[in-house]
Amino acid sequence: MEVGGEAMMRVQALSEAGVSQVPPPYIQLPHNRPQLKFNTSSTSNNNQSSSIPPVIDLFNFKPNCRDLVRESIGRACREWGAFHVTSHGIPTSLLDHIKAAGLSFFKHCPIPDKLKYSCNPSSFASEGYGSRMLLLGKDDPHNEGNVVLDWRDYFDHHTFPLSRRNPSRWPHFPPDYREIVAMYADQMMTLAQKLMGLISESLGLRSSYIEDAVGELYQNITISYYPPCPQPELTLGLQSHSDMGAITLLIQDDVGGLQLLNHNRWVTVPPLSNAILVILADQTELMKYQGDFFGESSTTTNLLRPVTWNFWRIMTNGKYRSAQHRAITNATQSRLSVATFHDPAKATKISPASELVEESSPQYREVVYGDYVSSWYTKGPDGKRNIDSLLLN
Repeated sequence: MEVGGEAMMRVQALSEAGVSQVPPPYIQLPHNRPQLKFNTSSTSNNNQSSSIPPVIDLFNFKPNCRDLVRESIGRACREWGAFHVTSHGIPTSLLDHIKAAGLSFFKHCPIPDKLKYSCNPSSFASEGYGSRMLLLGKDDPHNEGNVVLDWRDYFDHHTFPLSRRNPSRWPHFPPDYREIVAMYADQMMTLAQKLMGLISESLGLRSSYIEDAVGELYQNITISYYPPCPQPELTLGLQSHSDMGAITLLIQDDVGGLQLLNHNRWVTVPPLSNAILVILADQTELMKYQGDFFGESSTTTNLLRPVTWNFWRIMTNGKYRSAQHRAITNATQSRLSVATFHDPAKATKISPASELVEESSPQYREVVYGDYVSSWYTKGPDGKRNIDSLLLN
């Protein structure tokens, strides 16, 4: 996924070189910097259970528990746009193995060997090892000098459709890396399809509705490595954004650092052993609303403005929301996460579900997923402004 024509030093190399100050390209603008002394999972609500994303027991998808699960998922989608799931059917050993394989690659594979798998610097969404995801260069008029780099390295794997899967492009270190990633991809795809069925039902739609609307799912697995940072109060491991596609399944190690925006407060998501965090991505919210993806693009102001769109907001006509999130860093420990993205094909058109529009006027108009992806990589995510640009007047 790395883009940008210039060669760049990996964040891990910077950290291991012992830099005492964060290089300027990684320093966030003041209003985006994390207030670390307030980064706890508590909020103004004294009820701790409501101050973190809910944990939903899927009961291994037993039919007699489906109504309870469906109700819990609907509430979480309305209130958070994210939730943990347990009893999901994914072996604990596989969750441990994918994290161990990723950590071994980043910590023990020599840098020259890692660089052999570098992303294509001339295109976005390319597979491989990288550090930078946005396409903007310093001379780009849309940049305005405000592109800030994330304090992380990553490896992105193309895993579905199977025609995209080429394990020879994945690391050979450790020896079972490729086998583990392929097995993990298969299991995550099955889980994503089951979850989309439950989310569809929670909206009063047929179980296959969302999957039918999305079409053939494109799956990417991104293993992110966040090295220790000398000045975590100035940086972000991953800037604030909502994911582009339909649904993201995420696991993290026990270090923690993922934050969700809820009621205008950043809430740290505690790592939960054996649980998987489900994050509604932009396309689901798009099912809720319809709008102009590019806004009034004839004006200079809007050309310079990043745009975001939201699959769940559009598809559900505003009933459900995607989750805005970011990753913070720390000065003493490295951190690892594994995010599995499930997206529509680039040519897929997303619009509000007709059954939901009957209840209220459409708030978004139909959009083409590929247009959004291009905009995301060239203009930047910047929170949820991409989805907000789709709102109808």
